[in-house]
Amino acid sequence: MPLKININKISLGGGNPLALIAGPCVIESEAKLMAAAEEITKAVERLKVPFVFKSSFDKANRSSSASFRGPGLKEGLRLLRKVKDTFGVPVVSDVHSIEQVAPAAEVLDIIQIPAFLCRQTDLLQAAAKTGLPVNVKKGQFMAPWDMKNAITKINEAGSDNIILTERGASFGYNNLVVDYRSLVIMRDMGYPVIFDATHSVQLPGGAGTASSGQRQFVAPLARAAAAVGIDGIFMEVHPCPDEALCDGPNMVDVPQMVEIMGQVLAIDRALGDSKSLSM
Repeated sequence: MPLKININKISLGGGNPLALIAGPCVIESEAKLMAAAEEITKAVERLKVPFVFKSSFDKANRSSSASFRGPGLKEGLRLLRKVKDTFGVPVVSDVHSIEQVAPAAEVLDIIQIPAFLCRQTDLLQAAAKTGLPVNVKKGQFMAPWDMKNAITKINEAGSDNIILTERGASFGYNNLVVDYRSLVIMRDMGYPVIFDATHSVQLPGGAGTASSGQRQFVAPLARAAAAVGIDGIFMEVHPCPDEALCDGPNMVDVPQMVEIMGQVLAIDRALGDSKSLSM
């Protein structure tokens, strides 16, 4: 069974209930962020699922330099603190450089390492030294067993607060595919595993100067992940995905999130303790 990771008032792994990490891809404005947080939080309260709010203060790895990146570190952290204080939920966002780690740690409850940076030793170890849980997203170019190296780097920095997230692997040009064996392999490393249901349907660079996506596959992929056995699900959720400034084609709206989570939770309950078993 994966190690239990404490995140503010909730626990992930260690036999605890399946958790949800959700929110807009990027902070678009204060008004939009707060409205999204309110709508998502109310929905999550009805679902009765442990919840962490996610939104990025900077999307530093966009397809084009013209892509919307967000408000930046200082303003983004101010707004995430406002969400945290207003709605009483833990918050997570990604860091892209060592310099961002210390200020981010003053606000965030989880520090997230983007998939493209999961091999960056100095960044992983700087995040580990904050003492906060570190969510490492498996790179699209990584085999699941290679994530043991990321774990070792964080362990060497003195931390055991590790979460691993699967978000699909590169499969030809502008396409990702999910190898569900990775959920079992990474979970057997002893740490909680999250399935990123929305980035897994992304088509990186598929729109030329932006990524595209196939949100119609979010639900079946999420259901399959729940059947394999996971500790949490990650979904980027936007009140109006088709109007989003980033990753709109692979995001879902709040009613879709609720429907998908209902299915995922039902599967997780049916699986019970058997989700901790591999052959």
